[in-house]
Amino acid sequence: MRIFVSINLPEEVKKEIKEIQDKLPDFFGKKTETENLHLTLKFLGEIDEDKIEKVKNRLKEIRFNSFETEIKELGIFSEKFVRIVWLHVKNCEELQRKIDFALKDLFESEKRFMSHLTIARVKKIKDKREFLRKLKEIKIPEIKFKVDRFYLMKSELNSKGPVYNILEEFDLN
Repeated sequence: MRIFVSINLPEEVKKEIKEIQDKLPDFFGKKTETENLHLTLKFLGEIDEDKIEKVKNRLKEIRFNSFETEIKELGIFSEKFVRIVWLHVKNCEELQRKIDFALKDLFESEKRFMSHLTIARVKKIKDKREFLRKLKEIKIPEIKFKVDRFYLMKSELNSKGPVYNILEEFDLN
């Protein structure tokens, strides 16, 4: 099964992100479906049932306080090759490191974790300079929310795209 660890978003936050997605300049590609918006803390890839049980047991051992996060910044990874449009999510790095540490002998640690939500995947843009200019003009409202749990998720790919299902939920203190 294709597995990842995530922070899932409250519905009201997803609605605010949808409004941001609606302001994106024209491009050829796909906006992330509202129901699929999440922050991936660690992608585990294709793993079997036995390993999933080990992962669940390790993640249950994590002790971490709930915290408030904020979505503040809209961006892209590269102006040269615009492929992903993202929103930066603050304060999630420490939880991600705890997850990495808990799984260190099962999976390689993240080399460069960048706490982001993918809101669009770009295949092609007619006018890159214009796209980038319009992207910079988008104002991000103050979006804050409490993170009091994280999830072990399964991703199933079908003809319409990925479908995500919760395998396990882990409460924060």
